[in-house]
Amino acid sequence: MTVKIVTDSTCDLPEDLLLRYGVTVIPLYVNFGSRSYLDGIELSRQEFYEMLPDAEVFPTTAVPGISVFTKTYQDLADYGASEVLSIHISETLSATPQVATKAAEEAEAIAVTVFDPGQVTVGTGLAVLAAARAAEEGKSVAEIVPLLEDMAPRIHSYAALDTVEFLRRSGRLSAIQYGLSTMLSIKPLITMHGGELSSARVRTAKGCIQHMVDLVAELGPLEELALVHTNAPLKAEKLYREASHLFSSDKPPLSVDVTPVIDAHVGPNAVGMVAVAAGA
Repeated sequence: MTVKIVTDSTCDLPEDLLLRYGVTVIPLYVNFGSRSYLDGIELSRQEFYEMLPDAEVFPTTAVPGISVFTKTYQDLADYGASEVLSIHISETLSATPQVATKAAEEAEAIAVTVFDPGQVTVGTGLAVLAAARAAEEGKSVAEIVPLLEDMAPRIHSYAALDTVEFLRRSGRLSAIQYGLSTMLSIKPLITMHGGELSSARVRTAKGCIQHMVDLVAELGPLEELALVHTNAPLKAEKLYREASHLFSSDKPPLSVDVTPVIDAHVGPNAVGMVAVAAGA
């Protein structure tokens, strides 16, 4: 029995981990006007940030068609997989899980299970990593899914944004909220948990970071804690220093510059943390 894990490019796991566990990644699209780029394949993070200042319109994102998913599943079957577990960004943020589900229903050569951990970026990635490790241990999809169902409610993602402009352009911030935020220089703290996106507004960038650190601390003992940023490695390093007491001293933390698909919605110079609270 060979279980293969499939995800999408928003999972933000480093390439070495994806290769180590044989995870297949389906890239989403980043659109600049009429031009579309496969995330991470035709458009790197560096290229995205270089294009952003001169873009005539804000970038948008899109999900590949069903055929891309069905071909991916078929290819894995052809290479000897017996089951596929497809783990993706939350359906409240993207149509990716719905497309994957339709493709799974059409897959004839292999059984495909789609799982939505209700997360984004490394929040999804940590669920993918847990599934891949379980698959490597020889567990079946039927055994892995309950592990993910237990883990998903314990994953919390936080991001302190530098600007609300990208949220406004993507339709996730009303004109009234945008006006108040810019007029009062309010810094938004975005949280993602259980498929629900919420926000808190803090007056200063320093206060926003402290509020995020406090929220993570309130989760209690942690199984995992990672850093995420959007082209802001120095801010991520500073956040690590300010929250060092929350991190394990056994190994350096995972720190990821998130994919352009996510950055198109939150903008550059954001920084955040993804935490997995300890299980019972």
